[in-house]
Amino acid sequence: MITRYTLSAARERAAVLALRNTLGYLPDMLNDIPMAPRLFGLAGLLPPLFLTFTALLGPPEWQWSALAIAYAYAALIVSFLGGVWWGLAAAHKQAPGWIYIAAILPSLIALATYVPWILGWSWPGPSMLLLGLCIMGSPLVDRQLAAAGIESQWLLTLRWILSLGLGLLTLTMAAIALVSTP
Repeated sequence: MITRYTLSAARERAAVLALRNTLGYLPDMLNDIPMAPRLFGLAGLLPPLFLTFTALLGPPEWQWSALAIAYAYAALIVSFLGGVWWGLAAAHKQAPGWIYIAAILPSLIALATYVPWILGWSWPGPSMLLLGLCIMGSPLVDRQLAAAGIESQWLLTLRWILSLGLGLLTLTMAAIALVSTP
């Protein structure tokens, strides 16, 4: 007779195997990425990681500064992504026209997330939430560029890794901001 414990243990083993397979595949994926973009890209996760730890574990008086700097970093990266897309499109005559629209949206979104602070509304939590979601969704544009032959596979892989990393860190900071600021 199969008990709940047996099913639960089987599910747990399956989850561990899936995680082990995923983590085992990660080094292979990273090896396909040229060294300089891999190192500099992954190093780009250090500032938001440090800021997240500072907001969580540092002195309370540092939290606001950590949140504001993390917001600025995320907004800059979102704008940077639009520049990357514009540059990729400009380098390829066969680039679809929609990419130019997609390329200007990140800067406009980043600017829009700054407006609540200017007007004295709730900030930075909601703004960081939007930026985090945009960062996590941004590789979908890259996937379309790769499918059109405009972006390399290694760049798409790097974009997924970095976007998930920065997106999760930005969403974590958004949660900290939403819980700790009025």
